[in-house]
Amino acid sequence: MKYDCCCLIVIMAIMVASVLPVEVAPYVWGEQLNESPRLVGEQGDVLLVRISLADHPLTVVGTFLRRQVPFVSVGDGPDYVGLLGIDMQDTPGSYALKIKASYPDHTVPMSMSVRVINHAYPVQRLTLPRTMVDLDKNTLVRVKAEAKTIKNVFLGLTKERWWMSAFVKPVEGKVSGRFGSQRIINGAPRSPHSGEDIAAPRGTAVVAMNEGMVRLTMDHFFTGKGVIIDHGLGLFSMYFHLSAIEVDQDQRVRKGQVIGKVGSTGRATGPHLHWGVRLNGARVNPYALLSIPAEGFSQPE
Repeated sequence: MKYDCCCLIVIMAIMVASVLPVEVAPYVWGEQLNESPRLVGEQGDVLLVRISLADHPLTVVGTFLRRQVPFVSVGDGPDYVGLLGIDMQDTPGSYALKIKASYPDHTVPMSMSVRVINHAYPVQRLTLPRTMVDLDKNTLVRVKAEAKTIKNVFLGLTKERWWMSAFVKPVEGKVSGRFGSQRIINGAPRSPHSGEDIAAPRGTAVVAMNEGMVRLTMDHFFTGKGVIIDHGLGLFSMYFHLSAIEVDQDQRVRKGQVIGKVGSTGRATGPHLHWGVRLNGARVNPYALLSIPAEGFSQPE
């Protein structure tokens, strides 16, 4: 692979595992590589990709499995970072992350191989009232409309980055439902669990994992009372089954700000928080974000 001679390329990726304890493994390459850099991550992982360019491009955008991976400058220097999400059900194998740096009169293409590794998810068996599982016609209409509403939120792309420092856990408690677990409800297999369930006493404060904008407050059949926050660059966080919502739609929130209280609204068997994350359309383990070092994407002092 060849790079434009005007650019010094240094690429670093940090793999953050989707299960705890987390191991952080750095990979570093220099310019004029003979072969593509190689990244490795499990299903549900988040990869922090840092590139350095000698000049200041107008835009830097990556593409991975038809999902856009925007890069953003981290100061006045040459560094750009992007968060690449591996979806919980991406098929294991090797795929290309193609990055294009656009300048006024030319573009610089880059490419690296990303190897997706299978993650062995657990099986979780639940027993729920039939009215919560076997839905009548009217409820099905409601559920489909609510799913479309949430999907439309995720289609939005804020080009500004609002997350500026390390991510925080929204609530302390015991993990009662693991990300990616294959759910068997009343003896029948259902869709895998796309978030982390954190059990906590009813009324416990729930905080925003980072700065962002509230894109949706809701009271839906499955999620109950919930909040979706847009953190910019295709990163969204979800907080479901709340007993109370403490923010308004289109409100700007700070990291650590109380946005609601733990509850059991919607389809829930007890008080807990369902914490989910979408990263450019990929369903990723929210705990992966907690292990990204703040210095990896913070603005310099």
